Amino acid sequence: MNIEEFREYCLSLNGVHERMPFTDVPDPYSRDVLCFYVADKWFCFVNIEIFDFCCIKCNPNESLELQAAYLGIKPGWHMNKKYWISAYFNQDVPDEKIRELVQKSYDIVVKGLPKKVREEIVSAAKE
Repeated sequence: MNIEEFREYCLSLNGVHERMPFTDVPDPYSRDVLCFYVADKWFCFVNIEIFDFCCIKCNPNESLELQAAYLGIKPGWHMNKKYWISAYFNQDVPDEKIRELVQKSYDIVVKGLPKKVREEIVSAAKE
């Protein structure tokens, strides 16, 4: 998978938009971070220049299992290690597994949104 395929997948999820919120920070790596949001909550981010891993929300119970099963899944970079993981591309994590984890991250965030916002996302997807 490359950055364009990954980006296209993330943007295909209902109500998702993207933004690069760290363009003015001193750290060069962080400046190239692209975040994917549903409503005003981010569920995934990736460095668009290096494209080494994506950082995604994860169920804490599943997080430890995934880290034990894959060398390419580590605690979330710069995020709460209990709720976020980093899934590395081009290692032992298949692309399809990464897509599945991105979908789960999206679902976790959507589930936490207010009911009215969730309903707006669903109704916009039907249009």
